[in-house]
Amino acid sequence: MAVSVALFLEYEAVLSRPEHLAAAGASLAEVSNLMNALAGVAVQVEVSFLWRPQLRDPDDDMVLEAAVNGQAEAIVTFNPRDFHGTRSGFGIDVLLPAECVRRI
Repeated sequence: MAVSVALFLEYEAVLSRPEHLAAAGASLAEVSNLMNALAGVAVQVEVSFLWRPQLRDPDDDMVLEAAVNGQAEAIVTFNPRDFHGTRSGFGIDVLLPAECVRRI
């Protein structure tokens, strides 16, 4: 898992939203523990080039930046349409989580 500092903070902010906590039945402490665990295994990517704007959603551009700078093979998402053109433009596959698991 490759992340930039900005992307990691975005993940933390999204996971901490009250509606997401309620849907997951999780507490802020549990989100904090999860983020600490992810920080321990994620590869921090320095963003040396800004590839923006490439996609419709600026938050998706943040994911693409981390993937490009981290030389990722794939972006794993439930919304592959949000990354249309990523394969042809950057050589990065866009996979659904189930496809990623099958590849592993």
